[in-house]
Amino acid sequence: MSITTPLLLQFSDSAVKQVKILIANEDNPNLKLRVYIIGGGCSGFQYAFTFDDHVYEDDVTIEKEGVILVVDPMSLQYLIGGSIDYVEKLEGSRFIVTNPNAKNTCGCGASFSI
Repeated sequence: MSITTPLLLQFSDSAVKQVKILIANEDNPNLKLRVYIIGGGCSGFQYAFTFDDHVYEDDVTIEKEGVILVVDPMSLQYLIGGSIDYVEKLEGSRFIVTNPNAKNTCGCGASFSI
């Protein structure tokens, strides 16, 4: 019997490429990209990103091409099945979270509600 489970969180090739560039600029190869959820924004919750060189015991890590994405368990529950991408447009460049768990998102895509 085969059971399929959704990926916890996908990390696009363009996001991996950009994180590699940013880490190289920081001159600290131990950095990891941490994504987390905070309260606020126009829809109730906001996505946040930071570089961190520490992984806590209960953190979940996702590795792709040498880049490590770190998510705390509280934030992961809101992100399961989602993806993180990096886009460059005329309006600017940014990381984007596609979240299948979000019921509503704001126009800029930085906040959501469940």
